[in-house]
Amino acid sequence: MTAAPPSSPAESTGASAGVSIELLADRLRRAGDVAARHDVDLLLITPGTDLRYLLGIGGESHERLTCLVLPATGHRAPPALVVPKLEAPGLAGVPLDELGIEVVTWADGEDPHLLVSDLAGGPTRLAVADAMPAAHVLGLRDALPEAAQALAGPVLRELRMRKDAAEVAELRAAGAAIDRVHARMGEFLTPGHTEAQVGADIAAAIVAEGHTSAAFVIVGSGPNGASPHHDVSDREIAPGDVVVIDIGGPLPSGYFSDCTRTYAVGAEPAASVREAYAVLRAAQERSVAAVRPGATAESIDAAAREPIADAGLGDRFIHRTGHGIGLDVHEEPYIVAGNAIALEPGMAFSVEPGVYFAGEWGARIEDIVVVTEEGGERLNNRSHDLVVL
Repeated sequence: MTAAPPSSPAESTGASAGVSIELLADRLRRAGDVAARHDVDLLLITPGTDLRYLLGIGGESHERLTCLVLPATGHRAPPALVVPKLEAPGLAGVPLDELGIEVVTWADGEDPHLLVSDLAGGPTRLAVADAMPAAHVLGLRDALPEAAQALAGPVLRELRMRKDAAEVAELRAAGAAIDRVHARMGEFLTPGHTEAQVGADIAAAIVAEGHTSAAFVIVGSGPNGASPHHDVSDREIAPGDVVVIDIGGPLPSGYFSDCTRTYAVGAEPAASVREAYAVLRAAQERSVAAVRPGATAESIDAAAREPIADAGLGDRFIHRTGHGIGLDVHEEPYIVAGNAIALEPGMAFSVEPGVYFAGEWGARIEDIVVVTEEGGERLNNRSHDLVVL
């Protein structure tokens, strides 16, 4: 679940304000280098988080094509941004001249895909943004019928998985902001309120604590807590309920928070709940402690999964242990069995094991962790206890 982005690139270029020209230039250079290693001639990046990462331009794709044409290192094509003429004024704050990127405009009635074809200079190997609308993918295929198309994701994720210092600072700020919301949970989570009422209060607090929006608010009370992706409902919270609160959103820079805590409302939970929760907490601690450079993503998943299975609750843990986070709330690397990628400093991801008892209750503990030179740093620091409110 993510927040709706602005409707056009011209409406949001704020990310560039927090990123230096030097850093943007370095990202563009490294993208060209990685593209060359992947035997890609041109990266074609439409609005979305990849373009925000490379140029600081927000917004989303729509029927009018905006596209960064970024050549691989050594390719003859010039870097350019193809953009509708009516939206070009909105790019005044983006340092395109300083970055050596030509702005190529087009007007309604023209085919912008042909402009990309002209810039490409003939048959070539293209890598299109993973989230490029099919209308533009097919338009580019028609304009460059002899070009091979692949996804740009394998190129961009090599850069975006490894957060630089500025990105880690934003994620750290996002973690502190969402921690402040969890610190206020006693204001919201009271018997007699519906999940929807609690969710609305939490969403307002998320914005009040520095986010631009509440991208997702899960209030899973009682049996609804056994559904990991429950949203909110009209169910009234009752004394004795165990409630899963999974919340997050983007800062103005676009970097996300995501943190889950589990609460007991109005009464001490049953001994069986306490016992299962103790297993979950120990598993989450073990998994976070396993984070270090060189460890594999799947080993972090196993570190959480094994103690839960050893306690006889393996079938209650029904999802991966975590996901990467940055400009997207879900991105590489995924902390899941079968992902043998070795962790490197700068990688950031959630560690969020859970246990779920269908029709009864559920629990999850989630922190964002960033890999450091020595190990891992938690970016969420609220208590991991099953707090009774």
